[in-house]
Amino acid sequence: VQLQASGGGLVQAGGSLRLSCVASGSTFGIGAMGWHRRAPGKQRDVVASITSGGITNYSDSVKGRFTISRDNAKNTVYLQMNSLKPEDSAVYYCNADYTYSTRSSQRFWGQGTQVTVSS
Repeated sequence: VQLQASGGGLVQAGGSLRLSCVASGSTFGIGAMGWHRRAPGKQRDVVASITSGGITNYSDSVKGRFTISRDNAKNTVYLQMNSLKPEDSAVYYCNADYTYSTRSSQRFWGQGTQVTVSS
């Protein structure tokens, strides 16, 4: 499975960005997908996730501002980010959880896309 993320950039505080992540290769076993982020000097933290059935989960820091969605036909997951704050600045990574069997799964990661929010 290969993941290609896009949509990052520079935006002013209060603005919006939409990230996209396309999965390619052997995508049949992909289940949950999501986004993490890593700010300079910090660990990588989960931002949001979505199951194959559309159940979503968000970190408290982005709840109400970010929306995760997916298009299973296009093997794509999106992250709509509104009301951006400078503290949202980070490299954003998409992930896809691939299930091989009931006892075997693997998480794949995209290459990351930079989001910078200026104050």
